[in-house]
Amino acid sequence: MPTEQHRQHVVITGVTRGLGRAMCQRFIEAGWLVSGCGRDRERLRSLNSEHPTTHRFDAVDIRDAGAVKAWADDVMQAGDPPDLLINNAAVINAPRPLWDVPVEEFARVIEINIGGMFHVLRAFLPAMIERRRGVIVNFSSGWGRSTAPEVAPYCATKWAVEGLTQALAQELPRGMAAVAFNPGIIDTDMLRCCWGGEAGQFPDADVWSRRAVPAILAVTASDNGRSVSAPGA
Repeated sequence: MPTEQHRQHVVITGVTRGLGRAMCQRFIEAGWLVSGCGRDRERLRSLNSEHPTTHRFDAVDIRDAGAVKAWADDVMQAGDPPDLLINNAAVINAPRPLWDVPVEEFARVIEINIGGMFHVLRAFLPAMIERRRGVIVNFSSGWGRSTAPEVAPYCATKWAVEGLTQALAQELPRGMAAVAFNPGIIDTDMLRCCWGGEAGQFPDADVWSRRAVPAILAVTASDNGRSVSAPGA
């Protein structure tokens, strides 16, 4: 639980849907200061309306390095660098064989899932490293440790998250941690894109967040470089 002297700060990408929005709620309930970004301006307005005090939720295209840097600078000017940085934003391709994936769709998956994560890390890490404190949680997937047909672009990005995170972990100073986090199978819009109604067999984002957020909060410097999973994943 945050102390009165230091209110812990979490930055989360992809807050307008599913897992991101549910995580925001859990962290706010736990007393954390939450800064988040997403693309859906209407949902961002809703989040800002629900939490109008010190929390902030901004429209940011994480494919744009300049926009990400400006947002990060603004967030940290208003408060401390994050104690916890969660790279959750991601998209998936429409299921089809790799040779049928449109060039533009392949590029979008790569630009958001990997390029966007890089931009966010590059914008926040220097300040975190200067303090020699903080945890980075990069969302991977079960498809970052296995594969499935018709989602090759998505699998490629999540395997890349695993490698990027392990390499980053070797670069961090003692006292910090970067982990690749498999959230498991959750009933989200993304899963319904692939599995249709079968996604309803799995927990929704709210139920998932009540066990996943404590698992994220349990990550310490001793976990640096590990691939971890949400309970039940």
